[in-house]
Amino acid sequence: MAVRLVDQRTPEERDRAFLPGMGRTWLLPLYDVVTRLGAVRPLHRRAVELADVRPGQIVLDVGCGTGNLSLTVLAAQPDARVTGLDPDRAALNRAARKARRRGVSITLVQGYADRFPAEDGSLDHVVSSLALHHVDEDGRRAFAREAFRALRPGGRVTVLDLGGPGGDAGHEHHAHGPAHALRHLVPSRVARSEHVAKNLDDAIPRLLAGAGFEDAREVEHVDHRFGPITYVQATRGAAAPPAG
Repeated sequence: MAVRLVDQRTPEERDRAFLPGMGRTWLLPLYDVVTRLGAVRPLHRRAVELADVRPGQIVLDVGCGTGNLSLTVLAAQPDARVTGLDPDRAALNRAARKARRRGVSITLVQGYADRFPAEDGSLDHVVSSLALHHVDEDGRRAFAREAFRALRPGGRVTVLDLGGPGGDAGHEHHAHGPAHALRHLVPSRVARSEHVAKNLDDAIPRLLAGAGFEDAREVEHVDHRFGPITYVQATRGAAAPPAG
């Protein structure tokens, strides 16, 4: 079993800004606590069920953070070949430690969602969890183009994120107890409408369709304690990507 850490950033990207998983770098130690107590694990398990990764298939987890979705893929399908991509080196270091404890093989790449560490047509799956809303519009469009480029014909992209049809990004949940308290630990830039709005209605399916995917659609929707959750999937056809 091997855990590889790779830095694919260019010299120009060394100081490139990004939005950390908890909104602020110093909150990273709380990330896994919040996701565990906030019932995010079942969301990851459902995303993996929907992706339906088979033995030997090649998977790229975009915005992998501390590795929770990647490790869920490997728990369900130990023979998958998984790479996690994230700009946050500290988060990747945490993912590497967890992978070593679990005795699984994984490659973790420091880089950005607009440039995949993959050759054309080399991936069976692109997966992403609660990361796309962190990315600006140019980066989102580049993510979709990269997914289309890097997936083989018949390959699938599965996105789990805040948003979806009819979602109310400003909706306040009235649950009490630890889950209610955890909601207030999630930084406003993640939980509030200014960042989630870009994912509302059919924004993610339209984003993927614009890159050339023919069947981009929401396949499930969940009213989660952190906000509306959408699962979006699309399959790479044989057609060439749109010009430009």
